[in-house]
Amino acid sequence: MDPMDIVGKSKEDASLPKATMTKIIKEMLPADVRVARDAQDLLIECCVEFINLISSESNEVCNKEDKRTIAPEHVLKALQVLGFGEYVEEVYAAYEQHKYETMQDSQRSVKMNSGAEMTEEEAAAEQQRMFAEARARMNGGVSVPQPEQLETQQSSLQS
Repeated sequence: MDPMDIVGKSKEDASLPKATMTKIIKEMLPADVRVARDAQDLLIECCVEFINLISSESNEVCNKEDKRTIAPEHVLKALQVLGFGEYVEEVYAAYEQHKYETMQDSQRSVKMNSGAEMTEEEAAAEQQRMFAEARARMNGGVSVPQPEQLETQQSSLQS
């Protein structure tokens, strides 16, 4: 690939956040496996090249349909054309999940910014729900009881 293949940027300018990629790499491997820095760099370069390949093919699919905007279906078709058809279903499911989460976030934003004030109790409940979601994400989706939940459970057992 020519260094100027990426429109308006040299190849060195096109990269992915190293810390994020390192985190993803480590999450995918057992805890006792270490990855050499040059292997991490190679994996990141492979990811950049893969994104360039999919983007380029998606653009070609889009152009064949006389469209000017690459849509998700163009990316899915590009995956098929490039021989990654076995991943289309999983990629589509991830896309649908992203769409759902984005819709949920935007609905929350509208509710928060709609001028309709929440009561103090509603705000506290929303805050606790958001804390619980964050804890679940931090614990890999496993819900860990918090002190106030444990107190409630203990008092109900004593009754």
